[in-house]
Amino acid sequence: MDPRKASIGLTNELFRQVVEAAPNAMVMVDSAGRIVLVNAQTEKLFGYERDELIAKSIETLVPERFRAAHPGYRSAFYGDLKSRPMGIGRELYALRKDGSEFPVEIGLNPVRTPEEVFVLSAIVDITARKRAEQELLRKTDDLARSNHDLEQFAYVASHDLQEPLRAVAGSLQMLQRRYQGQLDPRAHEFIAHAVDGATRMQALIDDLLTYSRVGRSVDTRQPTDCGQTLAQALRSLSVVIEEAGAQISRSALPTALATPTQLTLLFQNLVGNAIKFRDKDRPVQIDVGAQRQGDSWMFWVKDNGIGIDPQYFERIFLVFQRLHTRAEHPGTGIGLALCKRIVEQHGGRIWVESAPDKGTTFFFTLYAKVDDGTPSR
Repeated sequence: MDPRKASIGLTNELFRQVVEAAPNAMVMVDSAGRIVLVNAQTEKLFGYERDELIAKSIETLVPERFRAAHPGYRSAFYGDLKSRPMGIGRELYALRKDGSEFPVEIGLNPVRTPEEVFVLSAIVDITARKRAEQELLRKTDDLARSNHDLEQFAYVASHDLQEPLRAVAGSLQMLQRRYQGQLDPRAHEFIAHAVDGATRMQALIDDLLTYSRVGRSVDTRQPTDCGQTLAQALRSLSVVIEEAGAQISRSALPTALATPTQLTLLFQNLVGNAIKFRDKDRPVQIDVGAQRQGDSWMFWVKDNGIGIDPQYFERIFLVFQRLHTRAEHPGTGIGLALCKRIVEQHGGRIWVESAPDKGTTFFFTLYAKVDDGTPSR
């Protein structure tokens, strides 16, 4: 026997064995689109016996609505022979013997022989993947709708509760002033508790309304002078800064892509938090600065306060989560949750580094301003 022919025969046999052992359906066609080779996985996937497919047109496995265009795709592949996926950017479907269709991914590979160039197609049934993708999209849509409904509810509830609460708080305060000294101590105590409760509820509703507004607002980010927003925040805190005797050092802050009012609120909450949780045994020192990191600016607000145990790092950013009693440190428990919401609305992230009695540093990132006024991503 001619050694060259024997080698070709051995090669052909090895090729057939490799195709047969492939985990995916493998179909080879000639330049006329006739099927010349299939493997066992093709029989399982399409429901045909092997002999039923050999010499048949490849369009046998293509849904009827796609058959007219299929020869054109085949000709285009022969015009540019190279391995590549079929139908980039298009949804591909195959047709079983029983008439059912299913989504597929198809890889095309030219197979050259001395006589002809064949096309070997690797076909994968992606029904399970498509089903999973659709389920994920459905859950994502449901979650987005649920979040929107919750934000809407929080906004409406907090907005609508303000007026009746003002009426209650106002009446209690009038009662407290008018009958001051005319009632027994127990009655004054009850009135004081009621006034305090109404006042705290009003603060809580105000903070909840602010929190919900951040989620509802449209994207109003613009190149923002962070130094000016910090200055505005410090003016709003001027009274508590003076009362605490806080020393605030600040380096030059950059221009970043942000919503000015929200960035002011962010600085106000972080600096106010540092003052609130100060160590009474040492002067309050707060440092605010920023550093460029690639396409973003990393900001920090550092204090020398009482610090936070690392086990609570995640908890402090949740709504209504408090590590201290109101008697120790008054507040609604929304401040840091609001900070997190603002930063994430800006596409950044916020985190904390701290230890008990060692002070606390809050870090957050914002996109840097670029020449055309758009964020770098």
